[in-house]
Amino acid sequence: MTTLGELTPEQALRHLELLFTRRVDGMLQGDHRGLNTGPGTEPDRTRVYEPGSDDVRRIDWNATARTTVPHVRLTEAERELTTWIVLDASASMDFGTGRMEKRDLAVGAAAAVAFLTERSGNRIGAHISGPDGILRIPARTGRRHLLSILYAALDRPRVAAGPQRHSLGDTLRTLRSLRRRALVAVVSDFLEDGWERPLRAVARQHQVLAVETVDPRELELPPVGLLTLVDPETGRRREVPTQARRLRERYAAAALEQRAQIKQAIRAGGAAHLRLRTDRDWVRDVVRHLAEQQRRSGGVA
Repeated sequence: MTTLGELTPEQALRHLELLFTRRVDGMLQGDHRGLNTGPGTEPDRTRVYEPGSDDVRRIDWNATARTTVPHVRLTEAERELTTWIVLDASASMDFGTGRMEKRDLAVGAAAAVAFLTERSGNRIGAHISGPDGILRIPARTGRRHLLSILYAALDRPRVAAGPQRHSLGDTLRTLRSLRRRALVAVVSDFLEDGWERPLRAVARQHQVLAVETVDPRELELPPVGLLTLVDPETGRRREVPTQARRLRERYAAAALEQRAQIKQAIRAGGAAHLRLRTDRDWVRDVVRHLAEQQRRSGGVA
């Protein structure tokens, strides 16, 4: 699989676009209206019931009685939706030992959200963190605007290891000013502290999809002798004797517990959770998530 780091930004954009106009179309089956976290929770209007397509549990009996024709409730997620991509560009994202770095995987995940929601004519905006602050791109429609968001994500500079000026929590707090209910896709490794409460606050007002990026070396250490590890968020270095089996086992157990805590915090905050790995076929994992959401929502993704 071609990695984004091997390509120029223009080539990377073309590569991502081909993924979602050819490969994903071939993997998806049925009518997928977008990458929503569910069918929505706010009743809005009704339309005529379509046998075989609509879930009978969503029949609006009041409208059916008034018109004598079966109607179903529509929710906000089925209509025009504004999508916001929150992209974490902290130093820990500049790491990868699989097929790509986590920063490239994050851009791929952002592209998945963008291309899948853009198909429905929705507006898309972004808040991208970086060493110079938070880049805010207003929500607009159109393929050219979508590509400009992805170009900005690809072109963001790398962050030096050490204390970060802007955290994921800071970026999430910038969404307080959003008035209209939206789909918010948060793409991060969620390794830093302080994002739980801001995420919960966003999820109270919006649909939230948390896309967690993971590299296999964050889950287990290979037996390669003395290894120098650097914490990208603090710059602290540590020599680790990876030949010690019990140390590797303790590391794997701690990593497993950490990921379980991240998953629990995301779900407790009211967000949907999608985990992508740098050593897996992330496009297939996105499609599987989409199919699962379609199944849970009764045929509408």
